[in-house]
Amino acid sequence: MIRLHNVERSYPLGRGQLFYVLRDIDLDIAAGDFVSVMGPSGAGKSTLLHILGMHDHGWTGEYFFDETAVHHLKSKERATLRNEQVGFVFQQYHLLDDLTVYENLDIPLSYRHYSKSERAALVADALDRFQIVGKKDLYPRQLSGGQQQLVGVARAIIASPKLLLADEPTGNLHSSQGEEIMELFRKLNEEGMTIVRRKMRRSENGSCSCVTAGSSEGNDSVILWSFDIRTSSFVL
Repeated sequence: MIRLHNVERSYPLGRGQLFYVLRDIDLDIAAGDFVSVMGPSGAGKSTLLHILGMHDHGWTGEYFFDETAVHHLKSKERATLRNEQVGFVFQQYHLLDDLTVYENLDIPLSYRHYSKSERAALVADALDRFQIVGKKDLYPRQLSGGQQQLVGVARAIIASPKLLLADEPTGNLHSSQGEEIMELFRKLNEEGMTIVRRKMRRSENGSCSCVTAGSSEGNDSVILWSFDIRTSSFVL
């Protein structure tokens, strides 16, 4: 479903020097995989998710999404593909401040071919599933951080995207809410949704960011590649 070849993301430091956040990335993710991106802060986890989610356009290399060559698409074409196929749970919520909870949930549906009644039914179902019916007319500034995160998760999955990207999806939730969200992710994955999530976990030597695939609980994970921060290189 997803194939990256020689993907790099860098930022200029001046005097012709570059700082590489990601370098020489080759990665294959099959449809239906549940992938966790783990490692210490600064290892490029969020950058990778934003490249996969087509929010970051400053990278080089090849990116194929269901055989579509993303690296050849224009900005508007990438936005269309993202809006139709990808759901994203942001670490900082990114809810639209001037829209109510109901209206925030309706936004992703506006990019799909749903009728007005279908959209209303899907929003009502999401409000009920996440137990936020009573918050539907409130604005993000009137919600707690945990409540905003729940709305963010609901918005990401409401249109049943092919690919769900989650940047620390349970970081602002209490333990029981976090467990419920992860159980929901497991169910969605069992139904065929491909999920890539960022999860903070420092390795024993504190120097590697690992992409693993397998159980969403991490019990049967397989290291696909690791990033050595000290040498700025990826190793098998």
